[in-house]
Order: sequence, then structure tokens, then C-alpha cells
Amino acid sequence: MTVTMTRPKGDAEAVAPTPPSRRYKGFVERRPGKLTYLALTGLALFSAFPLYWSFVVGSHDNGVLGEVPPPLGLGPNLFANVERAFGTIDFAKALANSFMVSGAITISVVLFSTLAGFAFAKLAFRGRNALLVMVIATMMVPTQLGIIPLYMLMAKIEWTGTMYAVVAPGLVSAFGVFFMTQYLGEAVPTELIEAARADGCTTLRIFWHVVLPVSKPAAAVLGMLTFMTAWNDFFWPLVVLTPEDPTVQVALSALASGYITDFSLSLTGTIIATVPLLVVFVALGKHIIGGIMQGAIKG
Repeated sequence: MTVTMTRPKGDAEAVAPTPPSRRYKGFVERRPGKLTYLALTGLALFSAFPLYWSFVVGSHDNGVLGEVPPPLGLGPNLFANVERAFGTIDFAKALANSFMVSGAITISVVLFSTLAGFAFAKLAFRGRNALLVMVIATMMVPTQLGIIPLYMLMAKIEWTGTMYAVVAPGLVSAFGVFFMTQYLGEAVPTELIEAARADGCTTLRIFWHVVLPVSKPAAAVLGMLTFMTAWNDFFWPLVVLTPEDPTVQVALSALASGYITDFSLSLTGTIIATVPLLVVFVALGKHIIGGIMQGAIKG
């Protein structure tokens, strides 16, 4: 006679059922394999090679670059080339001018774009959609079409040759307004704003205490993109500024000028001009990654 014993459901030793595969919108969750990591590593090395090559060229003299095969290791002349770059032109002044221009434009674009994005996304007023379409439509106009009238305007108010002429046209951007409008429309619940109004908060106080903390990830991304755009701008500073008071990109073009281009000198200047962008990315990286993770959790 065979006796079959059944364990009670509450028994601690009962075997838990195998959890089903996690699925997201029809896709099965899978961990990346070794081939994926290998491909990502190769892509990262391929993307970083131009920066490394700039260091290689900047650490040698111009005559070594004609050798076959070219040198792939760092040379001993990097600091000497840095001294030559600062001695050939006023590179320190160019860096200071670019820091001032890019910093002012970045702060202004982030602040005004967040304000405008909050208004377009969460405030109801007459003509809101039409005005937003007009703002977006300005993104389709090439910047070069406005150079001549903009220069005439700067000359009329006597701003040519000053940093005001470089900063003023970039104080707000249509892309920033559209970007923050799209982000705040999804990130800030309307019920939260209505609850703040029920508690007696003004619109400015709602923006400062509710909208601004939520917008930090998007503001970090917009700030990084704006700083890079302002830092790398070449054409407008070349038109409106004097050679004695340049930005860093105009100074780099002066380093590369001449009958024979000194690539070691010009790429050394490029390295110096790239370092602030890396610093900005590291400083804002925490907020950018936080925004990406927030979006991943919401998805």
C-alpha cells in the first residue's frame, strides 16, 4: 500500500513556482552577451580614437607626422606645444571670452526655455498653439540668412566688436523652448499644479518649487547642448568680433592659418579647447544619467 503525503500550502519548505519571463511590450528581457560588450567596447574605442590622435599629434613636432608609419604613441613635446599655442596668440583671452559667452548663453537659454516650456505645456492662454507653431517654425530658417540684418542691428546699437553682440542673439533658442515644452508636458502632472494652486501658490512659486526641480534632468541636457553649441560657434564671432578680442574657435583658425599649417600646434589648441567641454559633460553627467534612468523606470 502506497501512502501519498501532501505538504500544506503554508509550509516554508514548499518550492516556489518559477517566475515567468519578464516581458516589456512583447519583448523578452535578456541579458547582453559577451558579443554585445565586445561590440560596445570597439565602438567606444573607435569614437575615442580621434581625441587620442589629437594628443598624439599635439605631443610631437610637425616634422614627425610625415613619417611612414606615423607615430601612435605620445611624444615629449606636448607641454612645449601648449606654451607655443599660448605664445603665438592670446589664447588665454580667447578661452576667457568663450567661457563668458557660453556660460551666459547657457544660463539664459535654460532659464527662459524652462519658463516658456512651462507656459506652453501647462498654462492655458489664447493663441498658445499658434504661438508655439511660430516658435518651432523659426527653427526652419537657416541662421546664415539673418547674419546681414543682425550685423546691421548690432552696428546701429554700437555693439560690434563687443561680447554683447555675441551673447544677445543666443539668449533664447526655439529648440530649447520646444525641448522643454515636450519634457514638462509629460514630466509635470497637471493635478500637481492644480493642488499647488489650491494651496495658494502663485504661478511663479509653482514654477520655482514644482516645475524647476522636476526639470533638472532635461535642463542638464539642454545646458550641455547649448554650451557645446555656443563654445563651437565660429561664423558669427568671426563676423562681429575683432581679431584682437576673439573667441576660442576664432583663435584656433588663427593657429591653423599660414603658408604651411603646423598641425601639431593647431591640434594642441584643439585639445585645450576640448577640455572645457569634457569638464561640462562630467559636471552635468549625473543629472543626465538620472534623467535617462528616470525615463527608463517610467517606461
